[in-house]
Amino acid sequence: MVLDARTKLDALLKGYPFLLEFLAGWSPKFEKLRNPLLRKTVGRLATLDQVAALGDVALDALVAAIAGEVLRVTGETVERGGAPAGAAAPAFTDRAAKKEVLKDIIRDLHRGGDVEDLKKRFGELARDVAEIGAMEQELIAEGLPEEEVRRLCDVHVRVFEESLAAHAAPEAAPGHPLHTLMEENRALEKVLAEAQAVLARLKDGPGPGIGPADRARLGGLFASLTEIDRHFLKKENQLFPRLEEKGVSGPSKVMWAVHDDIRAHLKEARRALETGDAELAARTGLWALQEMRDMVTKEEKILFPMTLELFDDADWLRVKKGEEEIGYAWIAPAPAWPPAGPGQVEASPAAGPGGARIALDAGALTAEQVDLMLTRLPLDISFVDEADTVVYYSATPERIFPRTPGVIGRKVQNCHPPKSVDTVERILRAFKAGERDEAEFWIDLRGRLVHIRYFALRDRTGAYRGTLEVSQDVTGVRALRGERRLLDWDREPS
Repeated sequence: MVLDARTKLDALLKGYPFLLEFLAGWSPKFEKLRNPLLRKTVGRLATLDQVAALGDVALDALVAAIAGEVLRVTGETVERGGAPAGAAAPAFTDRAAKKEVLKDIIRDLHRGGDVEDLKKRFGELARDVAEIGAMEQELIAEGLPEEEVRRLCDVHVRVFEESLAAHAAPEAAPGHPLHTLMEENRALEKVLAEAQAVLARLKDGPGPGIGPADRARLGGLFASLTEIDRHFLKKENQLFPRLEEKGVSGPSKVMWAVHDDIRAHLKEARRALETGDAELAARTGLWALQEMRDMVTKEEKILFPMTLELFDDADWLRVKKGEEEIGYAWIAPAPAWPPAGPGQVEASPAAGPGGARIALDAGALTAEQVDLMLTRLPLDISFVDEADTVVYYSATPERIFPRTPGVIGRKVQNCHPPKSVDTVERILRAFKAGERDEAEFWIDLRGRLVHIRYFALRDRTGAYRGTLEVSQDVTGVRALRGERRLLDWDREPS
């Protein structure tokens, strides 16, 4: 049988009855094919061209999906449009059709399809890797849980690694944020190679203990690997908000969850090293290294090309401004970008000493005075309005939780790791319903005790107007004993 625009649906279903369930599950618009009366009437006369129009899908996407399912179930390679059996699948030029085929391949992954077959089907399609991110976005929009897309992300990178490897990494000028991120990846790869050698020796060693030399070497390497947090923070606070503005949130949520896994596994490996558990340190450490290597591939073959396609110069200037507040992992960026020119990067306007005063409940302050007060408090403050949008954070010199201008205007749900979103939503719902006015947590963060509190803000009528988040390092406060009633400046060394 030849699959083309003239192929009759009736003949196709008679030859391959399993295609009925496949098509009904492939597109909600094909659900009606399960109706036997429809199949005996319209189905007997309808061609694949008409079926594609009925389902509002591209004909070449439909033909490719059917051919792929026949190959998966029967091992038979059917002809397409008169092409001889076994001929390479035609290249898809229609973006929507190509995306549909990519999505269908991911669905087959979900159903446990044959990996080698999926590699073949992907080979001709993986020319525009930015579409992989768009495909994940559409799958989430269609109801596939983000956790499932995250799992599929790992699987499809494995399946597609040969095709992805053929794509050159994106190019950017030295100092450009994308160039800096890729240079950080090159530095990371060197640390990963050293750590891999030590961990592999530890894994294959004769005993369960860790020798002093390996302990010291691994301790230094693990400490160096924690620099990856700055790399991830730049993605989370700079790239992801810009993508969300373009309507692309799927890759951000998937990657952020993986970031947190890497952070957790690296922390566990360091703890195992400290306790001398060689087996756990090797197993967890090697796992973390592989996750980091996979993330480099996902960034440079999927995320970074997508950002180059979607971001304009203004977006990259905003990213550049924010990355300087977070800092850099392992390297210093080249100073050559952006090119010198007036007005390319907006400087934050400095408020003058005077200016109009803002009337407050008790007294009045200028905008400059308000800003000075808020940025001098030994607290991190963030304000989320009644629409769940981040509208302010205090840019204190040493914030506990890094923030950049990229979070302003972003939904607060997107500013937290996926595993924390349910808790954030619960707090906001309780605040809006008037059930609660405060929520608090305290955590150990790199050996410091951090107290985090959320306060519901209400106007004089009791209407909810937003949420204030206040974080404080209370390590020193917790350690206070006795009293100090006198100024002790004279005791300080000069």
